[in-house]
Amino acid sequence: MPPPNTVLRSPIGLARATNVLLGAAAATAVLALYAGVVRHRITGDLFAHSAAEINRSDDLYQLAGTLQLSAAAATAIVFIIWFHRVRSNADVFAQDACTMGRGWAIGGWCIPLGNLWIPFTIAREVWTASTQRAPDGSWREVSTRPIKSWWVTWVAALVILRIGTTMEDHAGSAEEFQRATDVLLAGDALMLAAALLAIRFVHRLTTMQHTKAVQGPLAVV
Repeated sequence: MPPPNTVLRSPIGLARATNVLLGAAAATAVLALYAGVVRHRITGDLFAHSAAEINRSDDLYQLAGTLQLSAAAATAIVFIIWFHRVRSNADVFAQDACTMGRGWAIGGWCIPLGNLWIPFTIAREVWTASTQRAPDGSWREVSTRPIKSWWVTWVAALVILRIGTTMEDHAGSAEEFQRATDVLLAGDALMLAAALLAIRFVHRLTTMQHTKAVQGPLAVV
């Protein structure tokens, strides 16, 4: 039996909201990439650009960073609510599939270092619980590539952005600022990819849960 107070609730509405916000986060990553390219060009030869051009470049870079943080904060809130919803549904679909309680779907994101693997573990277990069995009741394997590709890309983006930020904080010359900008550009590119991969992951898992709820535990074909 599922744990007490556990009922099946549709994740579709939350998934749509999550993917809209992920799309917005992807758009801010594109802006950050553009701002980074402009900054790279400016820092490559400061003497070839006027003070007004340098100031505009800095303003654009700061604006892009502010919009990225705002989009990331809004996306994180809605994503975690959706994540908790699909984790709760997993208890209804297959109560033995998940090794961590529902609260970890929220708390796991807040634990330093642990947040690099706890949510991934939960996502993989929820994916398993949400997979329909074959028509004869046997195990039917569904590729977990959407989870792995999203998670690896996202963690890589976080690491590279942290490295780039540290380099930027300690930069003492235009050349060092340019190198830091290049690292941050790579991080922003990965963050854009992670946002797009997250959209695919959210859609696939939501579709799996909806299908299992409508058709039952066994696949039609």
